[in-house]
Amino acid sequence: MNKPSNTFDIAIEQAFDFLSPEYAALFDSSAATAFQHPLWLDSLYARLASHAGATPLVVVVRRRTTGALAMVLPLLRIRRGPIRTIEFADLRVSDYLAPVCSPEVFASVLEDEAACAEIRRLVRPFDLLRMTKLPDGRLPIESLLGAPRRVSMETNAYATVLVAPFEQWRASALDRSYQKELAKKYRQLQKKGALSFSCCDDSASISEAMDAMKQYRGPRFHAQGDGDLLQRPEYYSFYSDVAARGLGSFVRLYAMKMDGGVIAAVLGLRHRGSFLVIMSAFDIDGYKSQSLGSLMFEQVARDCIERGDQMLDFTIGDEPYKKLFGGQPSPMWMVTQAGSTAGAISLFALKQAPWLKLAAKRLSDFRLLPARTPTPTR
Repeated sequence: MNKPSNTFDIAIEQAFDFLSPEYAALFDSSAATAFQHPLWLDSLYARLASHAGATPLVVVVRRRTTGALAMVLPLLRIRRGPIRTIEFADLRVSDYLAPVCSPEVFASVLEDEAACAEIRRLVRPFDLLRMTKLPDGRLPIESLLGAPRRVSMETNAYATVLVAPFEQWRASALDRSYQKELAKKYRQLQKKGALSFSCCDDSASISEAMDAMKQYRGPRFHAQGDGDLLQRPEYYSFYSDVAARGLGSFVRLYAMKMDGGVIAAVLGLRHRGSFLVIMSAFDIDGYKSQSLGSLMFEQVARDCIERGDQMLDFTIGDEPYKKLFGGQPSPMWMVTQAGSTAGAISLFALKQAPWLKLAAKRLSDFRLLPARTPTPTR
């Protein structure tokens, strides 16, 4: 039997309250990302986990002497086909994943062999431990879990540094010819009617923008052969809930309108001087030659600079437009560990046959579909 830690008490709290004052204080002092924010995780566990057949696995570390919250690992148990997996709370909505604690506390837990052993015991059993979308190595989750060294993912995240005034940032971030092209298209767009750009500030404007995003994203993602999450009721509910509860503090939802109707929208999170883009949609059919997406992001950058933001983070994905706006790539990392023969076979197959990754993703997507739905949601 493992000797218990003298410093920390460690337990699984499936019903952990992410809206509690103690978690808010922990998050504020942590090195976690926007995707571990209290509102984000509260809504994710409440609105998405059950639809995915996932069970909360919230590892909570407290100071033994005071009971004070020291670290939280927001995880999930979920079956991917026959494989029992342990993952960060993601479910295809989070871009950056990290333990919720300060680097100092993480180092203290890591040095406590008994604490590490207890955490590793609590997350078992599993066939496959799968931690993706790790932004850097400041908090080496693999060392905490006794997993193999992290490896680079096949995609990057992109962010551009913002400087005031807007004109200075625009001149330094965008190629001169691209600046002229966007200026020309913006003038053309203004001639089509009454054009406006604003940040949603009430429930009615949120609902209007979210409905427009759902409308524009559906055909676009269907044409690409991949269903759009926003078309699924539980995901629409999740994003709408986060937008409504976080408006004015944690969330911004931008809308561009033509003659009063939404033609473009961008949903993002505000965190420590950065604005993180998580979802966008544009009336591409109605404005095919206007580069509506680029014009929208240019206006988003302007507003962020005026608000004092220091970074516009386009998050994960290697889409070309991100570099056009001065986005610089940052590598993303993943940690995997087999916990059984079945998990070892699955992990080996994925590494040896890249085409299986697509099959695994489709299996994952299928698992995320609502159970017993009479009609397809994709």
